[in-house]
Amino acid sequence: MSSQPKRYHAAWLLFELVSFIKNAFFFILFLFILRADTYTGWILWAKVLFIIFAGWTILNIILKWFFQTYQIKNRTIILREGVYVKNQRVVPIERIQNHQTHTNFLHRMLKLTSLTLETGSSDSEASVTFSVITHEEARHILHLIEEKEVMESEAEEGKQKSGTTVYFRSTKKDTSKAALTSFSFLAIFPILAAVYFQLDDFFNLDKSTENIFHYFSEHLWLLFPLFILAMILSAGIGYIQTVIKYGNYTISADAERIYIRKGVGNTSTFSIQKNKVQAIKINQSLIKRLLNMVEVKMVSAGGTGDEKLETNALYPFMAKHDAYELINLLLPAYHIEESMKRLPQKVLYLKLLAPYYGTIAVGIGLFMFQREWLWITGVIFLLGILSRILDYFFTSYLRHGEFIQTRKGGFSNETFLTRRQRIEQIEIKHSWLQRKFNVASLQFSNRSKPVLISELDDLPKEDAAEFYTWYGSRT
Repeated sequence: MSSQPKRYHAAWLLFELVSFIKNAFFFILFLFILRADTYTGWILWAKVLFIIFAGWTILNIILKWFFQTYQIKNRTIILREGVYVKNQRVVPIERIQNHQTHTNFLHRMLKLTSLTLETGSSDSEASVTFSVITHEEARHILHLIEEKEVMESEAEEGKQKSGTTVYFRSTKKDTSKAALTSFSFLAIFPILAAVYFQLDDFFNLDKSTENIFHYFSEHLWLLFPLFILAMILSAGIGYIQTVIKYGNYTISADAERIYIRKGVGNTSTFSIQKNKVQAIKINQSLIKRLLNMVEVKMVSAGGTGDEKLETNALYPFMAKHDAYELINLLLPAYHIEESMKRLPQKVLYLKLLAPYYGTIAVGIGLFMFQREWLWITGVIFLLGILSRILDYFFTSYLRHGEFIQTRKGGFSNETFLTRRQRIEQIEIKHSWLQRKFNVASLQFSNRSKPVLISELDDLPKEDAAEFYTWYGSRT
């Protein structure tokens, strides 16, 4: 089946214009609202230059929409791009492995969505993105690439396709835990700081800030109710942000694929073929380790397009036991083992003896420019020692059958599990100091976007050689 070349939906122009206005908001606010009556000096020149730049940007947006087309022909997707320099991309449908959709507030108002198709390539053109497209056209494209069961982005909540099982659905309790664990309740403070520094670029706020600070220093009793009010407001904003990003989080699967849907207002969906999963990554920050929670990510060859969407992650605030159980249900071939082999004790001495380059750099910088703060070097040095000790105790590894599993990290750790057939290459290397301790570093790469390189440091040479032989004997 083939179709004629098509331009993107006309609403694409609106999305690009909104994006330009959002990026230029503070310039517009300062030049044309706060300084609307000023037509002299550098303000006048700034207005003229901004109008010229805005006109050129809008013209470029229109030309880009006019010349940019897509076509599905002979089981390939043909993309024609470029205004001044033409470029044509041809993506075979057979290479498409994953797909995801994202529907923000503006998409929802206009009953549109965006669609990203991921290939097995790891280069910069591995994905095909239709940033503004109708739901009907999105379903049509997915049908053409022979998706047997397409996730309906506008389906009613709770409605699932035949043959699909829901394995996880977030609750209000999960959302509250996510807000607490992600520290989103502190979101208001960086937002206020960003607004302050943006405004400070145009106005001299130092004097006003000094007056406010002086007033509160004379009325200290006001700080407590203001602090309580700020925390309540911050908690409310953080909770809303968490709901928008992680609300209605649903993980489902059928015999072929895993489906993830999340978000309220701004919704995202992600689909990946089970047999295309390259590896499993399990991350634990310090706070998640204290709460016995983990974040599980599925590594695929094509990546997931926009990394900010984080749609390749199973629910990032799931209890450790529940996450492991979910992995076993979704991907029976991948089984996380808790009992792993530790590094020998001599590695601890090696880690403590290795040069502390970060501490040295900070110490030199403080000595040259801020000697009264030189004591910070000692704090960083102690934190470096603690991090290396924790890294030694948490680092472990295991090779069982076709799988290799590693765990490493100090204040936060990462568990990585992959199959021998998914490893692109393996490398063993060692430094002068490692040779003295008879250990080496094992490095292996998996196909992803970008290429995922995993490294296990200070492995006994005998074990490193066994890993090398194990990889070489793959069929």
